[in-house]
Amino acid sequence: MVHIKNIYKSFGNLEVLKGVSLLIKRGEIVTIVGESGAGKSTLLQIIGTLDKPTSPEKNHSLIEIDSLPIIQLKDKELSLFRNKNIGFIFQFHQLLPEFTAIENVMLPGMIGGKTRNELYKKAEDLLKYLNLSHRLEHKPGELSGGEQQRVAVARALMNDPKIILADEPSGNLDSKNAEDLHRLFYQLREEFNQTFIIVTHNIHLAEMADRRMEMKDGKIVS
Repeated sequence: MVHIKNIYKSFGNLEVLKGVSLLIKRGEIVTIVGESGAGKSTLLQIIGTLDKPTSPEKNHSLIEIDSLPIIQLKDKELSLFRNKNIGFIFQFHQLLPEFTAIENVMLPGMIGGKTRNELYKKAEDLLKYLNLSHRLEHKPGELSGGEQQRVAVARALMNDPKIILADEPSGNLDSKNAEDLHRLFYQLREEFNQTFIIVTHNIHLAEMADRRMEMKDGKIVS
């Protein structure tokens, strides 16, 4: 499902990723742990096509998602691929404050060129599935932290992505909402065969995963 090989990333003279390779199967939930500065979020951004590795040709780098080599894709092709195939969940939700919950969920589909009428029922069904049918027309400022994160999960699912990337998804939640979110990931995997790559400092979430990878100094060490 996800195959990366020899991924390097530098910012100026600072080498953040030092030849990272990994293979993740479809339907697998993988967590990546490690100290701040280990390169976890940078790796997630490169897998998610939000950033590119340094000198991929020189380093013989490979990034394949669902057997498609994405390093060779041009920017417009990458944007289309990202919109259709990858869902993102961030620590601070990244919901647009001027839009309602259902409008936030519809955004990936609208970016993909679908009409509002096409998208409304799908977004409504997702929010209902996540027990938010009573919050459709509420704006993010009117929602609790746990509710905002579930809206973000619905948004990530809107285009039926092949993979969901989550960067500290429960880092801004209290323990109960964090536990609910963790259970939701496994429920989504069982019902929709979603593949998850999750960067986290939450030990409980890390240990629940099918596999836990540890990063240190820009490398996967276990």
